[in-house]
Amino acid sequence: MATETRPPIARPSAPHRLPATPRSTEPSPDEFTVQETAERTGLSEHTLRYYERAGLLTAVRRDGSSGHRRYSADDVARVRTLACLRATGMPLEQMRRYFTLATRGRSAAHELRALLEEQEGALEERMQAMQRHLDYVRRKIDYWKALEAGKETVARRIADELTSQTR
Repeated sequence: MATETRPPIARPSAPHRLPATPRSTEPSPDEFTVQETAERTGLSEHTLRYYERAGLLTAVRRDGSSGHRRYSADDVARVRTLACLRATGMPLEQMRRYFTLATRGRSAAHELRALLEEQEGALEERMQAMQRHLDYVRRKIDYWKALEAGKETVARRIADELTSQTR
């Protein structure tokens, strides 16, 4: 029996990570646990840890006694930005580029604007496609309403209209 060998899974190269903030035993009232950060941002705890491993979050401070993550208000703001960018469908590599450029401030404004305008275009295309899908579903609802009401002529007209749109 021949043994099938599979090619290795490609893993992204490890991004450069900033050193962790020194450990402290005093929790700050402006710091949040991973659970609290997940609640505040709408992302799962798993996603928060993944973003940290992927280098999208700088090394989050750890509690000195327990070693648990403690997210600062700045960390939470960054996570909210990540959540928004991800919700737009922006790939991780572009999100990483966004934050790298953002550290340069005004000198990177042109590149940041271009990156976001590209994402805006992709979003507009997706929204147009979603609108077409919504319009189709609404017409199908109209079709079934017409059949329920015994309006076969109206239903046939809608069915013909939908058929002509899919050609």
